[in-house]
Amino acid sequence: MAGVMAGFGNFTHAVVRAIPSSLAKEALRMNVSDVDLEKAQREHEVYVGVLKQKLGLEVIELPADESLPDCVFVEDAAVVCGDTALITRPGAESRRKETEAMRRALKELGLNIVEMSDENATLDGGDVLFTGREFFVGLSKRTNQRGAEILADAFKDYAVSTVPVTDGLHLKSFCSMGGPGLIVIGSSEPAQKALKIMQQMSDHRYDKLTVPDDIAANTIYMNLPGKGHVLLHCTPEEFPESAKVFEKLKDHMLIPVSNMEKVKVDGALTCCSVLINMKAKV
Repeated sequence: MAGVMAGFGNFTHAVVRAIPSSLAKEALRMNVSDVDLEKAQREHEVYVGVLKQKLGLEVIELPADESLPDCVFVEDAAVVCGDTALITRPGAESRRKETEAMRRALKELGLNIVEMSDENATLDGGDVLFTGREFFVGLSKRTNQRGAEILADAFKDYAVSTVPVTDGLHLKSFCSMGGPGLIVIGSSEPAQKALKIMQQMSDHRYDKLTVPDDIAANTIYMNLPGKGHVLLHCTPEEFPESAKVFEKLKDHMLIPVSNMEKVKVDGALTCCSVLINMKAKV
């Protein structure tokens, strides 16, 4: 098991995309809310700056596309594991063309591209939790059983289990990996129920870190040379109680990153990048 987990969180590259002006008015959202576009763009610049300058990743920045208001949320367009990239078929029809720029970028990096061409399948990357040992796929408003089956076929080395998402947009709207074998989970009843299902379906034992706010459970974990365990998480301004919980992770370099505007259109921290380990390419 140690072998499987050894490279977990190792990343060398990130793919991000600029925010189009159309995000403020036209991006999909579960609740009616006004987005301050300039603030959202500043937030995103800081986020990209952390990946690039602070963490030293090679960042591929795709240009915004005004006809695709949600295109900053690149995570939904592809699932990358090792040297394979599964180009998804997003659940919202208005987002399907987002995959085109992502496909080109990942192809240029030399990854093995797998297409989700079945028209009955839908899958958003936000519903895919990779633990380093296995995949959990949320069956949500955006992802269906057929999408999960195609993912399982693309990543045959790993077990794939499905988890019903009854509340919230995606599986990762209330959970993420906070380290090897550590699941960060929201405290709401639907989040705790989903965690219970994941624990029942898995052959592995995971530790959990419960935070009061579901969306604060969406974090980005990396294990980087010279930096060790790194966790990007919510700021104390957004979620003071949840931010306190992360302080328990004494071995992690903790980096609070603001997401106040993008969260209004259901965007979480993981949504805005696709992380890749080019050293995994043979």
